[in-house]
Amino acid sequence: MKKVEVKLKNGTAEGYEIQLPNTRLVFVLTKQGYVMCGYLDLTTADKVGDIAALVRGVNTVEELLKAKVQGVSAAAKQLGVEIGMSGEKALEKML
Repeated sequence: MKKVEVKLKNGTAEGYEIQLPNTRLVFVLTKQGYVMCGYLDLTTADKVGDIAALVRGVNTVEELLKAKVQGVSAAAKQLGVEIGMSGEKALEKML
């Protein structure tokens, strides 16, 4: 597991890259929510009330920050996180 400090305009977040047998799990956490790769489930995030955004096709935290958001939880939508914004911009909204 690799932990990466992510410096954003309004603060910092913690990024994680976890090597699994056939793929890599990538996500970045703020105090309020997270942006996750497609390996994790947006339906579950909604079910538990998490502030979450989904990006796909990323293997590193750096790629996650640049990737376009493809899905958002209801709680993230309330914060202004939108489909099409970058992972980095979504994280800024979660700070």
